[in-house]
Amino acid sequence: MERSTLGLKLPEGMRDLLPGELASLEALEGKAIQVCKNWSYQKVATPGLEYRACVEPDANKEDRLYKFFDKNGHIVVLRPEFTTPIARMVSARQRGGIFPLRYCYSGDVYRNDSSRYREFRQVGVELVGSGSDIADAEVIALAVEIMKALEIRNFQLSLGHNGIFSGLAQEMNFSPKLREELEDGIARKDMVKMESVISQSELPEAAKDLLLSMPHLTGKEDVLNKLQSWNHIPAIRRAVESLRTIYLYLKDFGVQEFVSLDLGILRGFSYYTGAIFEGYLPGIGSPVIDGGRYDGLYSDFGINLPATGFAVNLGIMIEQLQDYEVENADILVYGQSPGAVIKRCRELRKGGKKVEMALGYITDTDARKMASSRGISELERVES
Repeated sequence: MERSTLGLKLPEGMRDLLPGELASLEALEGKAIQVCKNWSYQKVATPGLEYRACVEPDANKEDRLYKFFDKNGHIVVLRPEFTTPIARMVSARQRGGIFPLRYCYSGDVYRNDSSRYREFRQVGVELVGSGSDIADAEVIALAVEIMKALEIRNFQLSLGHNGIFSGLAQEMNFSPKLREELEDGIARKDMVKMESVISQSELPEAAKDLLLSMPHLTGKEDVLNKLQSWNHIPAIRRAVESLRTIYLYLKDFGVQEFVSLDLGILRGFSYYTGAIFEGYLPGIGSPVIDGGRYDGLYSDFGINLPATGFAVNLGIMIEQLQDYEVENADILVYGQSPGAVIKRCRELRKGGKKVEMALGYITDTDARKMASSRGISELERVES
């Protein structure tokens, strides 16, 4: 039956990968995972399907999930990220483990939103069981080292802390609506929206000034001095102290030059609680690295553990690179006798050669043309 017009298209946000594109993606993935392993992160895997109750326990909350019903009537989803599934896995199978645990992963994630790609490959890490600032510094330094190993140039990581905004919100008793609007405005650095929302609020002038300045509080360590007048709020004071300590550790790791402070970062997933960071490339509006501390997530699974981690979006990166060289066959084998050709191909493959077999008789001229088009340097004609 002939396909309909829709049957000839891809679902929105999906894409095919040709051999060169896939080779580029897999090369990036392999290099990134090797760096993680060099830092003693062990690779784990979680299934592509999870119950919705795992990744989003609030049944009434709007989400960006691809959802289905299983045969028992339960809602299952394609995983939108790895952090929550790994938390589920640790809570179920590692309760008696020796912490901290260092895990890395790679795989595709799916987000049903308006982004250009709704399926993309992630590589990332989870450091579970340490609430120290040095743990945050380690994962940030590891993110930098991955980018260096991938030979990605001109990248920059921005480091912030959720405690600054959340501390102010708690101190000033923001209404849920005001908090949501401000979070959206700050995260998108939408000053028009920020000014409109703040002007209509009844917040003290000092709080208004701080909120309006947050998207612009960027730079090196001295930017933290601009929050000295807010040290009376414990959450803000702790956030500033934590950022100072992490930033010093990044110097010890030798990666401080790649990291700037940005006190206007607010991460999209609700579970982030502490230091947060994003990585950007020139000309790309969305972050290629997302990460941060999420100390409250594991308690939702009945095991109270601090944790931090990040994910690298490899799907975006392959667009910035030249096609990776595809591994072509070493030799093209052809001849008049199919049985003799098959036998010779088996012999060569046992010897470690990558072999392409001509499917049927071809002339010497056709064999040379085929080998040239395939990038195959060696030919062998098998006589019957």
